[in-house]
Order: sequence, then C-alpha cells, then structure tokens
Amino acid sequence: MRKLILLFLFFNIISCNKDVLPKPKAYLSLNYPEKAYEKLSLKRPYTFDVLNNTKLINESNNWLKIKYPSLKASIDITYRPVKNNLKELLTEAEKLVFKHAIKADQIIPKDFNNRKNKVYGSLYQITGNAASQIQFHLTDSTHNFIKGSLYFYVKPNYDSVLPAVDYIKKDILRLIETLEWKKTNI
Repeated sequence: MRKLILLFLFFNIISCNKDVLPKPKAYLSLNYPEKAYEKLSLKRPYTFDVLNNTKLINESNNWLKIKYPSLKASIDITYRPVKNNLKELLTEAEKLVFKHAIKADQIIPKDFNNRKNKVYGSLYQITGNAASQIQFHLTDSTHNFIKGSLYFYVKPNYDSVLPAVDYIKKDILRLIETLEWKKTNI
C-alpha cells in the first residue's frame, strides 16, 4: 500500500509540470505576390485599376468577376444603369450587406466621396464568419451604379481568411480610388 501511495505521489508530481494541450489545427499559409496594377482592359461604362495577376471573367450586362486563383477568392462586380431608381439600387445594395448580420460580429461602414471623378459610395467590412467579408457600392448618382462583393471559395472562417481579406482590401480601395465613369449615351 505504501508503494502504491509513493507511486501515486511520484506520478502526480511529474505530471503537474506541464499542461498538455491539444495541438491547434494548421491554417493554410498563403504567399502574397508583389502588387502591380493595370487599367481594366474590358469595354465597360467604367474603368479602374486591377491587380495584374488576377483573372478577369467577362460577364454579361457589364458585370465582372475578378478572380484571385491562388487565394480561392473573387470580387464580383455588378453594374446597373441609374434610371430614376437610385434609391432602389442603394436600398438593394444595403440589404445585401445586412443579410450577413446573422453571421457577422461587426459591420464597419466607410463612405467615399470623389467629386472630381463623380464617384460616391460606401465600403462595408464585415467581420466574423460571414459569406462575404467586404462589400461596396459606387455611383455617379445620375447614370451608373456598381456593387462589389468579396467572396472566398472556402467555408467561412474569419481568422484564417483575415490575411487574404487585408491583401484584397487594398485592391478594392485602389479600385474605388481609380474608378472613372466612361461617357455613354444613356
């Protein structure tokens, strides 16, 4: 019995030195290439700078998908002409943002106002495990309206995609800052 107690005390003393924790799951390590931009080469009622190592998918109705193959992400851009329906377009864009409120921890808005290029709009950063981490809309308020959404083609895990979100957010800000509307006969 005495040996059993001594053995129990011995194992108790040596087992209390370190806490045993499960190893965390590993996350994908992403490489981020140097950024170089070029003007959008597709014919659209708008133009802006795009990262040169992205893949542009030409869609109908002046819509566009900017794919980041190595990050498994895309910026989906929809275009709609403004025809006395600006309030409807803005309401629809904001509804799509706030559909993510169920999964979002926070939605952070930022307004943009570029009078020189007649670009007005908002960017929404969505934190948490939502399907889209960044959404934005831009307009000249008279003829043109675009909406953009950042999507990753993986299960939403905000902590693991955050570095990629930050990388692509810089491209979205560049898009917004360089956006110009082309003169069209609307």
